[in-house]
Amino acid sequence: MERWALASGLKGDLEIYEQIQRDLKRQRGVETFFVLGDLIGPGQNCGDLLNRLRNPLRGDLIPQCIYGWWEDQLLAETGFRGDRKAEALRLNQGEDVVEALLKAVDSSHRQWLASLQFGFIELDCGLIHGSSADVSDELTPESSPLILLDRLTRLDVNRLFTARCGKQFRLELTGGEIDSHVKDLEGQHDQQQVVPKRTIIGIGAGTAYTLYDPGSDHISFLTAGSTSVSKRLGFG
Repeated sequence: MERWALASGLKGDLEIYEQIQRDLKRQRGVETFFVLGDLIGPGQNCGDLLNRLRNPLRGDLIPQCIYGWWEDQLLAETGFRGDRKAEALRLNQGEDVVEALLKAVDSSHRQWLASLQFGFIELDCGLIHGSSADVSDELTPESSPLILLDRLTRLDVNRLFTARCGKQFRLELTGGEIDSHVKDLEGQHDQQQVVPKRTIIGIGAGTAYTLYDPGSDHISFLTAGSTSVSKRLGFG
């Protein structure tokens, strides 16, 4: 079965994207390339990268893109999210960063960014920038197992790939049961819900990207331009 490549957090950096593309050409069996949001950022002009994503060169692995937190802030500020404004960005980083983001992305790209999906469902996997709850939702190795389970069950998937926190990690919910006790006018009702084994994968950001083999469930955490591979396992 074909392998997947997953990247995020390019933030307008065409050089990083080209490094990842060069790496992928040397990898065997990689047929699908997902870019899980944060294509843009305020740090540099994003036009060259966006043009490349929209118009791949011959030999490129065709990118399948979704929107991330930075896209969501830009689209909110420019009226593509109804009456919303980029309040989260304005509150956390200030008006200067909002203005820098507007300058970094030419208006000709906004309609394309607005057309991107929130996420993908492939096989039994969910691929999202944040989580099924929100694009800004940061799942980390320290997140509560109950929160992780909630994000998985919202999509009804066994594996959730996320990019928001920028880290590479694999967390496994190893199974078990959740006991619930509900008391109402008719008395107390006890329920047990079996929790199957499920997995949360952080794919990294920038030069850090991930390869996934759906057939074997094997995950490789890589850095563009480097041959090193690392794995981090966790259990919740």
